[in-house]
Amino acid sequence: MLGWVLAHPSKAQGGNVSCEPVAYPFNSSEGLEISDIYAKARESGTLLRVQLAYGEPAWLVTRYADARLVYGDNRFSRSMALERDQPRQVPETLDEGLMSMDPPENTRLRGLIAKALTARRVEEMRPRIRSLAEGLLDGLMAKGDTAELAAEYGFALPGAVICGLFGVPESDHDDFIKWSNATVSTEGLTPGQAAEYRATQHEYMMNAIAERRARPTDDLLSGLVEARDEHDKLSEFELVVSSLGLLFGGYETVASQIPNFTLLLMENPEEWQRLIDEPDLIPNAIEELTRYVPLGTGASFARYATEDIQIGDVLVKRGEPVLVSIGAANRDPEQFEGPDLIRLDRKQVQHLGYGHGPHHCPGAALARCELQEALRALTVKMPKLRLAGEVVWKKAMMARAPKVMPVTW
Repeated sequence: MLGWVLAHPSKAQGGNVSCEPVAYPFNSSEGLEISDIYAKARESGTLLRVQLAYGEPAWLVTRYADARLVYGDNRFSRSMALERDQPRQVPETLDEGLMSMDPPENTRLRGLIAKALTARRVEEMRPRIRSLAEGLLDGLMAKGDTAELAAEYGFALPGAVICGLFGVPESDHDDFIKWSNATVSTEGLTPGQAAEYRATQHEYMMNAIAERRARPTDDLLSGLVEARDEHDKLSEFELVVSSLGLLFGGYETVASQIPNFTLLLMENPEEWQRLIDEPDLIPNAIEELTRYVPLGTGASFARYATEDIQIGDVLVKRGEPVLVSIGAANRDPEQFEGPDLIRLDRKQVQHLGYGHGPHHCPGAALARCELQEALRALTVKMPKLRLAGEVVWKKAMMARAPKVMPVTW
């Protein structure tokens, strides 16, 4: 059926479902490869009609220009998804806070967060992030000559950073990571257990907000509470949902990409050695690796057309959902020369790894800083880093990443 769609794109025009949608996602949960179906879809010049495990069928965007259109055009709505049976990989439909809002609500809340996560403030945080990264590696090296890098470094570093921003005590970090994982994966959990973890995380945030009201500090959560109580810039619901969304969003992507980038570089030892020899290349390398690695098994966070909108040769009709494959768009040869090659010195890497438009990640500067410092510390502390066993991959996650990655140095 997929071959039929690609060979006969005109049959899928007009926003009418005239053929069965193809099963989605295409990527495996193990490994960092990107399915060749995406390249065929881009070459076909049309949108694909896809069906996820749950929800209604959707149009799938694979080209860079189309992706920027969908992300940047306010005629595509995220909030409409809350009213629909949105395409998804899990049974539950969750309110994703900022990601479920449209302008002007989204713009207002993003502005509050952006003030706390400016590039200048992130640079002020860099010494602490560097110290955390080096300290974690020193701790691993003190235990012997092998270690499990995914959880003990990849998960631990962003967990410590984001928990620090929210004033979460170190004793609660492990619980926070467990709750966050339950937000995007039910691996090893019954539906009831996953729901219980999410409810516990919600209750924890409610208690933390109450504590900040009683005893304000200088952390990000206190700033959001102040914006709520003293300036009336967000509702109580927005305060809770946005805080939970920031905790999760500030953790999951970085926690996945640290082991992903490290694994990819270990598999490309010449590129690894180049970073050791040219440490000033690391910031640019992070941009290229963000472009190259397709983080998810498939696209998520559908946008709904609020009116009929033409995308290429397809008329997306009002009320139809559109999914954007960031991984496919970041490999579009119309935008990137030699897109399937890793070029750590690639100039002006205008990838879509942090989104685009109203939902561009407000924590992008912080994520970049964490990834840069995580990689820098590895090149300094473990220049001979290599795998020491089999990689075990996360299951049933929106983001792909090793769960277990034994290494030696």
